[in-house]
Amino acid sequence: MKNRLKVLRAERNWSQQQLADLLEVSRQSVNAIETGRYDPSLPLAFRIAEVFDLAIEEIFQREA
Repeated sequence: MKNRLKVLRAERNWSQQQLADLLEVSRQSVNAIETGRYDPSLPLAFRIAEVFDLAIEEIFQREA
């Protein structure tokens, strides 16, 4: 699954650790999601969308 997490985080000048703290996950989890090595659970995807005040579809897209 593709995502815009790294771009959205950079736009806010947040470190991976700052985002991880907001999401209550590890920095390694944020890194794994950003690099596409891990797809977040649905509850985590909703938390990510809430943190960025966006719809899930604006952050995550299925790969063709």
